[in-house]
Amino acid sequence: PPSVLDKTFADVSLLAGLLVDKFSFHLPLYRQHQRLAAAGIQISRATLTNYVRRSIELLAPIYEAQRNHILQSRVLSVDETPIKAGRKKAKKPKQRGQMKTTWFWPIYGEEKEVYFSWSPTRAVAHIQEELRDFKGVLHTDGYQAYDHYAKDRPGVTQAQCWAHTRRYFERARDSDSAAMKALEQIAAIYRIEFDIRNHNLPREKILQQRRLRAKPLVTAFFEWCQAQQLRSDLVDTDLLSRALRYALRHRDQLEAYLEDPDIPIDTNHLERTLRVIPMGRKAWLFCWTELGARQVGMIQSLLTTCRIHGVNSYTYLVDVLQRIGSHPASRIEELTPRRWKELFA
Repeated sequence: PPSVLDKTFADVSLLAGLLVDKFSFHLPLYRQHQRLAAAGIQISRATLTNYVRRSIELLAPIYEAQRNHILQSRVLSVDETPIKAGRKKAKKPKQRGQMKTTWFWPIYGEEKEVYFSWSPTRAVAHIQEELRDFKGVLHTDGYQAYDHYAKDRPGVTQAQCWAHTRRYFERARDSDSAAMKALEQIAAIYRIEFDIRNHNLPREKILQQRRLRAKPLVTAFFEWCQAQQLRSDLVDTDLLSRALRYALRHRDQLEAYLEDPDIPIDTNHLERTLRVIPMGRKAWLFCWTELGARQVGMIQSLLTTCRIHGVNSYTYLVDVLQRIGSHPASRIEELTPRRWKELFA
């Protein structure tokens, strides 16, 4: 059959296999090259790199369509994770060859889709540019960039992740036994949320149950935090003091889920999706160029969404790489994993 890439003999199955092995199973291209050579297949490393780059370029319009759809969500979960990409400008001989620390900002939409936005910095300017027209609920951890983004936007409501709050008390457990009381209270709040989820209740019932059962426990938790702050034996540098300050500083955002059934109690669903980046870092360590980092974000957006929706990523890529050249541009969203599953799987 004709190749999806001009002037190459590479079959679509090879291209899909390279992408899945590298980005789903974190097998660097040099190891794939060794495996091919062991099977008697002689393809240069540069050729394999070129196949991956050109294949991702073909998928870029699908990535953009998925990104645009996610940004229409009313509730967005956002986080950030580092990636080494591109070389620093060497001011000293010791700095030659050092890689720059850049950032992926995974953004998770209402219909269980994610896209990885790449930025050379962790500054608030990137999220301001990425979400400039967004109106709705921004669900995050306590990173101050999100506070700066939301403070001048009346159309944006902030919600905080309870799992991040819990981690502060977890760190304080060994130094102050009172932290166990906080962990027990948070566990009780979570048990109610798990019970609500397991019953698959409609939105109105979720809101009713949260207000009736969880709200008294949440109120009691923050009252306990305020009482603990009055202890004479606590100093500002204690881990428990830091945990108390963090919880009370974000009280309004932590309570936001009680008034909106669409807000999850935490961002663990997002953290599970961004795990592909640190797992990849352990395998291929860094991206040689900043363009390479952007392309990692593109392909991981599609493959991770495939996994969320139970779509076989290899089957998806084999099909979509063949369709992309003839599919109408006005209906490109049909090739995103969520829509592809409905229409073509």
